[in-house]
Amino acid sequence: MSDRFTTTPKPPYYAVIFSSQLSKDDAGYTDMADRMYALALEQPGCLGAESARDGEAFGITVSYWKDEESISAWKANARHLVAQTLGIERWYSHFELRIARVERSYSGPEGRSVQQTSSPETEIAEGNIEKM
Repeated sequence: MSDRFTTTPKPPYYAVIFSSQLSKDDAGYTDMADRMYALALEQPGCLGAESARDGEAFGITVSYWKDEESISAWKANARHLVAQTLGIERWYSHFELRIARVERSYSGPEGRSVQQTSSPETEIAEGNIEKM
């Protein structure tokens, strides 16, 4: 497996999905993004992150977290708050942030490994998912 992929534990865990379009004035962005990536990985509860940006300055970063408390602590981190402010004021023409709970994960193609917390039937029986 490539080191570009984050190794995550068995679900459940959380994914923070940050999609962004850089503005034309992106001076200093790459340095700050690199520092925030390294800082995020040092935070309690951070499981890793994956990021990509295309030739038209559209990017997606997905960070993985143990729980919602870890995500909230990262959002409130003082150095991260500075980066958020600069992003809003200077670097992003638009962004979307989504937080999702990961219930199942798969990898492959070498043997297609499946990690699942429980069967759909168990989830329905426990009232976690409505029957269709």
